[in-house]
Amino acid sequence: MNVYAAYFDDPIRLGSSSGGIFSVLCDLILDQDGVVYGVAMTEDNYGAEYHRVVKKSEIYRLRGSKYLQAKVRDTFKQVREDLIEGKNVLFSGTGCQVNGLRSFLGIEYNNLICVDVICHGVPSPKLWKKYIVHQEKKYGKVGVVTFRDKEYGWADFGVRIDQLYVPKDDDVFMQMFLRDHCLRPSCYKCHAKRNKNADITLADFWGIEEVDPEMNDGLGVSAVITRTDAGNALFDNVKDKLVWKRVSYDDILKHNPSEYISVDRPSQRDTFFIDMDAMPFERLKNKYIEGPLWKRSARKLKRMVKKIV
Repeated sequence: MNVYAAYFDDPIRLGSSSGGIFSVLCDLILDQDGVVYGVAMTEDNYGAEYHRVVKKSEIYRLRGSKYLQAKVRDTFKQVREDLIEGKNVLFSGTGCQVNGLRSFLGIEYNNLICVDVICHGVPSPKLWKKYIVHQEKKYGKVGVVTFRDKEYGWADFGVRIDQLYVPKDDDVFMQMFLRDHCLRPSCYKCHAKRNKNADITLADFWGIEEVDPEMNDGLGVSAVITRTDAGNALFDNVKDKLVWKRVSYDDILKHNPSEYISVDRPSQRDTFFIDMDAMPFERLKNKYIEGPLWKRSARKLKRMVKKIV
């Protein structure tokens, strides 16, 4: 296993969640007349689904985090067909999706590369749809969703829905996700964290300012873990396009323990899902995120002090 801090010094990085490494890996596979599978938003933005890409002009649909459970449908069958035809395939997803694909295939293919992410957990698609419908009632039909907009920097990202930008600390869906209310039951005891089958793992390199301050330009740095010979070879083939540095595994774990630790199941998790079905979104927001006025005022004051400091 090799571990790196890396980023792609290109405008593409601004549209990526961290360092833009995924796009560089995709470009290499497509240059070999290969196929890339990744997650894109659905046309109505009510959910996310797997998408098969064969042209570089379509990679933008897969770029950036989607904090949703993606519909797989017949993607595993499509991957197998491409592999049997001899195409080079890059499949990207969460650790459990990668493990699911490997289990489905049953045999090893030397023309398959799997890329996963360090995963906090997968939120409920029902909650996301409820959130988007709520937003549409206020602002009209949603056109473009960006979960990790870097307008004010990588560390202080926000959610952008068309022209509406909301800092992550103020966005209700993001806070429900980060507070772990809305995750799948399996995410609280994730088996994929103990059984890793990806060739390469990508993540935000939180704490890069401690490891190498010169790399921290505020636009995003990726943590890259190559776990197999195939992963090493693929990353070696793109290194000359990147700004990169060898680091230790512990450098990543220090600020990103989700690499191997599942989040705790909140005591309100079951009640949250009951309320999600029964309550209008505004009431759900008030109960689980905003709370009483005095709590909201205290949080707002805390954020103001943090910014000043």
